[in-house]
Amino acid sequence: MALENTTSARIEEIVLRQRAFFAAGTTRDVKWRRRQLQDFQKGLSKWEKPLCDALWQDLHKSYEEAFMTELGLVYGEIGEAARKVGKWARRRRISTPPTVLPSFSYVVREPLGCTLIVSPWNYPVQLLLSPLVGAISAGCTAVLKPSPYVPNVSRVIEQFIADTFPEEFVAVVQGDRTVNAELFSRRWDMVFFTGSPALAKKLAAAQAQYLTPMVLELGGKSPCIVDKDADLAIAARRIAWGKCLNSGQTCIAPDYLFLHEDIKDAFVQAFKQELAGLYPEGTEASDKYVHIVKESAFDRLAGYLQDGRLIAGGRSDKDKLWIEPTLLDGVSPDAPVMQEEIFGPIFPIMTFRERKEVIKFVNGREKPLAFYYFGKASEGWDIIGKTTSGGACINDTIMHIANSHLPFGGVGNSGMGSYHSERSFLAFTHERAVLNSPTRIDLQFRYMPYRLFGIVQSLLKPTIK
Repeated sequence: MALENTTSARIEEIVLRQRAFFAAGTTRDVKWRRRQLQDFQKGLSKWEKPLCDALWQDLHKSYEEAFMTELGLVYGEIGEAARKVGKWARRRRISTPPTVLPSFSYVVREPLGCTLIVSPWNYPVQLLLSPLVGAISAGCTAVLKPSPYVPNVSRVIEQFIADTFPEEFVAVVQGDRTVNAELFSRRWDMVFFTGSPALAKKLAAAQAQYLTPMVLELGGKSPCIVDKDADLAIAARRIAWGKCLNSGQTCIAPDYLFLHEDIKDAFVQAFKQELAGLYPEGTEASDKYVHIVKESAFDRLAGYLQDGRLIAGGRSDKDKLWIEPTLLDGVSPDAPVMQEEIFGPIFPIMTFRERKEVIKFVNGREKPLAFYYFGKASEGWDIIGKTTSGGACINDTIMHIANSHLPFGGVGNSGMGSYHSERSFLAFTHERAVLNSPTRIDLQFRYMPYRLFGIVQSLLKPTIK
């Protein structure tokens, strides 16, 4: 059953209540924030089963995958924030140069205010609740907007949030693109958006009038390079896993394969073997293989199957919204499958002889969210140093997101800003500069008529050796 759009009047009511609550100063108390994080963890535990059941209903996502890729990551973020929010929020003493003495310098970390968090459907729990950890730990209020394409998950999230937090602190708004437009047109103190570059541009245009700070977590065509000296069994296993996770509906999924000519055939065979090991009964009958989210997405992906020669997979069932993991050979760089992020279990294959071909190709396109290289680590560092992406792995896929101490975010068309761990806190925080000057001493060099100008000049213009 489709979700009902939250009315404009209801959104207005929520926003006004949150602005009044933030203005009251309650959220600035770090102990209060820690208690909210503790309640968050208890609430997530209470609602874990309903959330996992809803993920199965909407995406055919198994409990194991739901926990590892959704709830488990949120639990980790909440736990670390609860332990460290006091340290993160603490006022920091900063060194003061001689020209500013005898003053003392500080950085005060204060909450940005009333925020909006918009999430997509592919990881509807993690990508909504992980940013919320940052908002709570920073002392912000939050309006959450989940995706209408996973109605069961979005409905359970609304119940979970209402059961856990007061509405004037955290609230959920539901609906389609008209609700997005309503939210995008409003003034916020910060917006955290995960989704497509096209929708992010609409958001950025709407918020430009307010100069709103934003974190944009987008996507793109993340290349996966397999060099001639790669361990093919390991490469095939990790690449097959990374592409099949969530049925390829992952913003950092390896999007297309760049195989060295010398190992292409051997890699294809290794990929087939590893895929059979991941799904011994096949993906169609597996309860560990996620399905495509909706018919329009299925139709788009099915259309890509015409863009090359099928050398593995290719079967599908629209009634089940199932598409078999597929390798496409003989793909032109200009084919539709090579223009937009695939967001599905289809792997176009291109080949190379020299790494400089890969570097030229990747640098000639929009900056991707992820970059994967399989081969010697030294060569991996070399090619990473000559390209750019939001994140990267050498001899692995996806797993950089599992380390919360690494920044997660895009660059250029794949996004701006980053989060996870303390960076999530900082995403919702303003670092305020404060100078505290004593009155007992009042040095005269800064005052007109600048009698000590020579001393000031020597201090501001040091000799560089």
